Amino acid sequence: MFNSFTEIWLISLILLTSILVLIVTMQLSSALKKLTLDPNKQEEEASLSWWQKFTGLKPLEKEKDLEMEHQYDGIVELDNPTPPWFMYLFYITILFAVVYLFYYHVAQDGNIQEAEYKTEVAVAEKAREEYMKKFANSVNEDNVKALSSAKDLTEGSSIYTTNCVACHGDKGQGGVGPNLTDVYWIHGGTIKDLFQTITNGVPEKGMIAWNKTLNPIQIQQVSSYILTLQGTNPPGAKEPQGTEQK
Repeated sequence: MFNSFTEIWLISLILLTSILVLIVTMQLSSALKKLTLDPNKQEEEASLSWWQKFTGLKPLEKEKDLEMEHQYDGIVELDNPTPPWFMYLFYITILFAVVYLFYYHVAQDGNIQEAEYKTEVAVAEKAREEYMKKFANSVNEDNVKALSSAKDLTEGSSIYTTNCVACHGDKGQGGVGPNLTDVYWIHGGTIKDLFQTITNGVPEKGMIAWNKTLNPIQIQQVSSYILTLQGTNPPGAKEPQGTEQK
């Protein structure tokens, strides 16, 4: 909020300064012309309206004086200089560019797109963490339900790959830990059983408690994903252990 207010104030200041520079430049240009123009030209300039002076437009009856010597196929080129309004705009862009360069890239006080993106990502991540803390604790072994949405199962698969593959295999076929793809379970195979086992662990068998690493929603997601491995019969599956879950 502070950076946005500062930027708005800075842009407003630049615009006001640019307008002031434009007015001063026009006044100086007008004064310089009065000093350098011959009397006839001064009278001609005095007869022009402020709009004609600003745009650099010449009356149609003066076009003959502006014709250049060369012509082609009856087409005559006029010796019209760049309109003053265009030059003033050009000067303003130069001034703006100098201030912008100093503020954003030299002093690095400005909130450029990359910094703004990182700030927004950090804010969003903090909001996400607060959301997870608020709602994750509402899930427990008494009310946990198997999730079926693609997003939750994808998250569960990612959690499994990161934390469970070393003991249970990349396809749930088992290894140090038991096979998760058959119907035999040592500590129960319902969603509530899995949630409780993953949360509290089985220390005597080397299964750590994951409640200090994963929040309840993440445990629910990985438990739901493990249930989808049922009946996949991966190659090299470990022999059945425990009791058949019907």
